[in-house]
Amino acid sequence: MNFNPEFKMLDYAIFAIYAVVILFMGIFIGKGKKGTKKSAEDYFLAGKSLPWWAIGASLIAANISAEQFIGMSGSGFAIGLAIASYEWMAAITLIIVGKYFLPIFIKQGIYTIPGFVEKRFNTNLKTILAGFWIALYIFVNLTSVLYLGAKALDTVVGVGDGSLLMPFMIGMAVFALAYSIAGGLSSVAMTDVIQVILLVLGGLITTYIALNNVTPEGGVMNGFSYIFEKANDKFHMILTTDNPEYKNLPGIAVLLGGMWVANLYYWGFNQYIIQRTLAAKSLQEAQKGITFAAFLKLIVPLLVVIPGIIASVMYQENIHNAVQAFTKPDGGINYDNSYPWLIHTFLPVGLKGLVVAALTAAIVSSLASMINSTSTIFTMDFYKPFINKNASDSQLVSIGRITGVIALVIATSLAKFMGDIPQMFQYIQEYTGLVSPGILAVFLMGLFWKKTNTQGAIVGVLCSIPIALGLKILVANFPNIGLPFMDQMFYTLIATIAIIAGVSLTTSERDDDPKGISLDKSFFKTNSEFNIATYVILLILAVLYTVFW
Repeated sequence: MNFNPEFKMLDYAIFAIYAVVILFMGIFIGKGKKGTKKSAEDYFLAGKSLPWWAIGASLIAANISAEQFIGMSGSGFAIGLAIASYEWMAAITLIIVGKYFLPIFIKQGIYTIPGFVEKRFNTNLKTILAGFWIALYIFVNLTSVLYLGAKALDTVVGVGDGSLLMPFMIGMAVFALAYSIAGGLSSVAMTDVIQVILLVLGGLITTYIALNNVTPEGGVMNGFSYIFEKANDKFHMILTTDNPEYKNLPGIAVLLGGMWVANLYYWGFNQYIIQRTLAAKSLQEAQKGITFAAFLKLIVPLLVVIPGIIASVMYQENIHNAVQAFTKPDGGINYDNSYPWLIHTFLPVGLKGLVVAALTAAIVSSLASMINSTSTIFTMDFYKPFINKNASDSQLVSIGRITGVIALVIATSLAKFMGDIPQMFQYIQEYTGLVSPGILAVFLMGLFWKKTNTQGAIVGVLCSIPIALGLKILVANFPNIGLPFMDQMFYTLIATIAIIAGVSLTTSERDDDPKGISLDKSFFKTNSEFNIATYVILLILAVLYTVFW
């Protein structure tokens, strides 16, 4: 194992302080009140006591991970600011979720998103979707976060030769387990408050120093002007058809098509995200947390995309031997080396340790969230209904902890086989897109169309994957078709909705399904704070897209 000699004792000391504080907080919070045992609600939903600031911080900490710091900065290098649409459109998506989805979920009093499926449809569909989610969390999300995180740390703390990949994977897995399985969601959410402060601070420091070093005369504003001049083509949110990255972000369709599939699925129906809002003190508290997270999403591109653009300019100018640093043995460009290289090259002793702690915070908080949600789904949607219907709260908590350990052991074992995938962020989006359109279609139809029945939902979700795979295979064999994966997601969603509607109408004996949800306008009424925050966020986004169109 080779450690980077430039990572000094002060850096290790700062990192160690971070680790001790997080572990202490997680375990201390996890103990709860003396003489009391955690109930299932305490463990999986933090006793439904989370305040808005913890919800908002935890949403961002769960979301921002190695795939953003490493993967999205890599896409910033390759594509530019256009990749920020995932972040800025997420701000609008969060508002939609807070206004239209949360009131229904919280009123239902559910633990898990599959639990809602069971109430709206039946146990068979719940089991199918719960299986999808567990497989997705273990084989895509956990593995990618572990691999990207270890790769980043191997580059910064090590020398990038891969010798530290497995030790870092194991270390991060054990670290995340140490506090997340002890206290469940309450430990995860409350430590996330510190994690998100650290990752925002670390991201800002890295961007500031990188901008200050991109020109010989220095200066942050000089640096920004310089990269805007040298990489002006990377400061457009909407790509044209002649752009080589159009296949990843297909122009105006980003605003009107497949991006909505990715964002609505992720923020509205993804267990490890929505679980924070289900644990809120009240609907209003959850909605305040959602708007807080939406404001935080607006600054994320400054933390993760701009550094990638800076790295691309340094590559063009070969600043600090950037060409050598980003060139793979086969001659290709290692885009995902952007963020680690900036840390390794420009951050001084002490700050390097702080930023590495921030990067680790982003990774570990996401791991902890995924572990908690995987164990929640397995325990509440498989173990309790099928294995031990009369399980006590203590048994459910124990099974949740065991499940978390097993899930992370499997993910750690598989992560080492991921290898070097160009633009890892795009890879994650593309393969998640095989299942997300079908799941989104089921939820949208189940929430807002009372005629949707169980037969339609099951046939629709089972057909969605062959449709998605069929489009993917078609494009792979006939590349001249030119159908970006984001458009494939959108067409899969439309096809699935049509199937659900068709089957529901032809198999239903009633006008409305008996389990259909009755809704009226008053159900979605929001207070003035939420409405004002919504208007401000929409105004900011309108300005950003106008300036960087």
